[in-house]
Amino acid sequence: MRRVMFTYFTSDPSSKALCSPMLLSTFSHFSLFHMAANMYVLWSFSSSIVSLLGCEQFIAVYLSAGVISTFVSYVAKMATGRFEPSLGASGAIMTILAAVCTKMPEAKLAIIFLPMFTFTAGSALKAIVAFDTAGLALGWRLFDHAAHLGGALFGMWYVTYGHELIWKNREPLVKAWHEMRTKNTGKGGGGRSN
Repeated sequence: MRRVMFTYFTSDPSSKALCSPMLLSTFSHFSLFHMAANMYVLWSFSSSIVSLLGCEQFIAVYLSAGVISTFVSYVAKMATGRFEPSLGASGAIMTILAAVCTKMPEAKLAIIFLPMFTFTAGSALKAIVAFDTAGLALGWRLFDHAAHLGGALFGMWYVTYGHELIWKNREPLVKAWHEMRTKNTGKGGGGRSN
């Protein structure tokens, strides 16, 4: 099993599985309940993150988050000798949640089944990071705590520093894309505008 895990990190041209398993795990779920819970959280936070970042940047961050959180999960599992599948969907969702909670720490949140109890987004993020840190340190197998932590840390880093370091450098490309898309829509090219 160690050899299979190692092929994800090699650059051997004969290896067919370089980064694609980490990208594809962004869409993988353990069960139908796992998928439903993740999709509910994504639906709850997607409008906030899209208004903060825009559609293109949201997609780029989400896919990057899946790869990064899966990589963190692989490293943690190799370090502890536990070779189980990594599901990057939860890590990508955690990135979105952490990004929104970092940008809007005073926003009020509630749990779906307990709407009478509200708490701030900043408090929720601290509790989630503490829970996943304890889970990773104590070896709990309830969730993929390493993927959650990797996703949360990436989300906090991205909205604090990454946007300026990464996305601002791609701004000319995005502007050219928007101009091209607007021109095609204006000429009756069948595209739709936002």
